[in-house]
Amino acid sequence: MLTDEEREALVKYRIEKAYGTVIEARDSADDNHWTLAANRLYYAVYYASKALLIQNGIVAKSHEGVIGQIGEKFVLTGVISKDEAKLLARLQNMRKTGDYDDFIEWHQEEVEPLFPPVVAYIDKVKGLVDLKSE
Repeated sequence: MLTDEEREALVKYRIEKAYGTVIEARDSADDNHWTLAANRLYYAVYYASKALLIQNGIVAKSHEGVIGQIGEKFVLTGVISKDEAKLLARLQNMRKTGDYDDFIEWHQEEVEPLFPPVVAYIDKVKGLVDLKSE
């Protein structure tokens, strides 16, 4: 079990990691590595989602568990919108197919529009976890 200080430090780290991962996604996109950019965008929302779960004392041990807990605890209660949940699911699918399926490559027209909603999601989660040391 985490102390309050440990929890706050871990949540802050996950939020910072989420924003840093968006930068990695942008760098990949700038080099026309769109499948890698999609992967990094997924991980950005994953890290933010983990921060939200950690802040609320919710444990999830897998990627599916994180998405499931976000749905159960935050989408069903209206804290996270259905559109944001669809973004998480879409990015998770893009990451999986890009990483594991043959002959799948994501392209600019599929990935570029995802940058703004990813940053908006992270911003929203940052507000929800109410980091004190900002």
